Amino acid sequence: MSPFIKNVGHTTASTPRPHILYQFEVENNGEVHVVKKRYSEFVALHSALGVQDVELPPKRIMATTFIPSAWVDDTLIAERKEGLKTYLNTLLAAQYKENETLKEFITPSLLASPRQFDLEDALPSTLSRKKAQELGAVTAAATFVAAAYYPDWSADSFPPESLDYSKFDILNFAFAVPNSSNTLTWDDGSQAILKRLVSSAKSSGQGTKIVLSVGGWGGSTFFHQAAGTAASRATFVSALSSAVSTFGLDGIDIDWEYPNQAGAGNPFGSADAANLLLLLTSLRSALGTSKIISAAVTDLPWIGSNGSPLTDMSAYAAQMTYANLMNYDIFGDWSPAPGPNAPLGNLCGTSSQPEYSAEAAFSQWTAAKFPASKLLLGLPLYGYVLNSTKTVLTGSFTSPNSIPEKDQRSASNGPPLNPKSALALMRRKPISRVGGASKFPFSSIVSSGALVKQSDGTYGEGGGFTMGWDDCSDTPFLFNTAQQTVVSYDDTFSLADKAAFAKSKGMAGCFTWSLDQDDGVTLQNVIRTALGK
Repeated sequence: MSPFIKNVGHTTASTPRPHILYQFEVENNGEVHVVKKRYSEFVALHSALGVQDVELPPKRIMATTFIPSAWVDDTLIAERKEGLKTYLNTLLAAQYKENETLKEFITPSLLASPRQFDLEDALPSTLSRKKAQELGAVTAAATFVAAAYYPDWSADSFPPESLDYSKFDILNFAFAVPNSSNTLTWDDGSQAILKRLVSSAKSSGQGTKIVLSVGGWGGSTFFHQAAGTAASRATFVSALSSAVSTFGLDGIDIDWEYPNQAGAGNPFGSADAANLLLLLTSLRSALGTSKIISAAVTDLPWIGSNGSPLTDMSAYAAQMTYANLMNYDIFGDWSPAPGPNAPLGNLCGTSSQPEYSAEAAFSQWTAAKFPASKLLLGLPLYGYVLNSTKTVLTGSFTSPNSIPEKDQRSASNGPPLNPKSALALMRRKPISRVGGASKFPFSSIVSSGALVKQSDGTYGEGGGFTMGWDDCSDTPFLFNTAQQTVVSYDDTFSLADKAAFAKSKGMAGCFTWSLDQDDGVTLQNVIRTALGK
C-alpha cells in the first residue's frame, strides 16, 4: 500500500525568524509519523521533481520588507494546508511515489529545516486587517505583479519623486552595464537617480521593489566574458551584490541579449547558457532567498550548446524569481511589410514567426519546465511608424488571399513620410532599445494627434488616420494611405487582453517597457485592472 497523508496542521518556529511549519501525518504500512515542512521546502521539492502534471498551491508572499512579520488571513493558511495535502497525495498516487527525493521528503529527519529565511514562510502578525490597512505599513501582497522598467534617461521627464508608486509592484531601473573588468559601468548621473528612486519608493509606503537591470540591447557585450570563468563570475557577482547593498535594492535583473546568440553583435559561445546558470546560482547564494533575481528573455528559452532552445529550465527557475518575457519587437521597421509589434498569438495560423507571441512564449517556457508562476509577460508601451500604403497588418498574419491586390506590394522601400503628416511631430529622438528612427512612445503617438483619448479612457483615430484591428494578432494599427504611413502599436484593448491572458494562465503578472512611454498612467491602469489589481 502506498503511503498517504492523513491529516495536516501547522505550528510555528522562531529561528531564524518567525515562520510557519506545516505538520503532516504520513501513514505508511500501518505506521503513522509526523513530518514538518516549510512551504519553501515544497517549492524546492516541486522544482527537484520537475513536476508538470501536478499543481503546487501558488506562491502568495505573506510578508513585506517593512516589518518582521506581516498580516495574512488565517484562511490563506487553511487553504494552503489543504492544497499541500492534496499535492502530496496526488504525487504519492502517481508515478512519483517511487522517487527517492519524494520518499526522503515524507520521511522524518533529525535535521532541522533550513535556517535561511524565505518570505513565503513568514508567520502572520497579530495585526488585524483593518489595523494593518490603517497603519499603511503593510498590505496583503497582490497575487499578480504589475511591474515596469524605469530607464535612467527618463528621470528629467519622470523624476522619481513624482511617480505614483501605488501603480507599480516592481520597478526595474535600467541600466548598469557589464564592462571589461567584470564590474559595472554606469551612465553619468544614473547612480544619483537610482538613489532618488530607492528613497522615493521607500518613502511612498507602497511597497514598490526597486531592482537594478544590468545589460540591455546595447549593453550586453561583456556578459559572455563575465559569465565565462569562475574567477570572472566571482568578480561580477561581487559587483552585483555590492550594488544591491550600496543602494538598498530588492534584487538584480539580468538583461543579457542574448546567451549563445550575437544580439547586437556581442561575443557569444556555446557554453553561455551553462555559464549563465552558474552565474545565477552564485548570485542567488550571494543575495539570499529574499531578493529578486530576474532575467529579460525572448519568447524562446535560452539557446543551449547544441544551438537549440533549452528543453529543461528547471535548474534556472530554482535560482530565479522571474523570467521577463520580452514579447515585443516581433515585427518592426526591419520587416518587409507592417506587422504586429507584440502579437497575443498566431490566431489565424498564418504567422511567419509562430514561435513569437504571448501564447507561444508561455507554451515554450512552461514546456521547458519553467513554472508559469515565475513568468512575467512583457507589454510594450510604444509602436512603430512605417512607410507603407497598406491598410492591413500583413507580416504573414493575414492570408495573402485576403489582401487586396493593390496592397500586395512591398512597402519596405516606400518614400519618406510626408512632412505635413501628423506623425511628423514624432521625428525626434525616440526611446528605443533596438535602434531605428521609427520607434516611438505611445504618448508621442497621442501627442501627434494620430490617436485621440476618448471620454471613456480608450483611444480613437485622429489626424487623418484610420484605425484598424488585426484579428490574427489581436492588435490595433493606424493607417493613412495618402501619407503612406502605417503605425503598429498597442492600446488599452490589446494590452488588457494580454494581461488577462497572463492572469488566466497563472503567470506571475506583467511588466512594461517602459514606464516613461505611457500616456500618464492610463495604460498601466488598464494592465492592473486586467490583472485584477
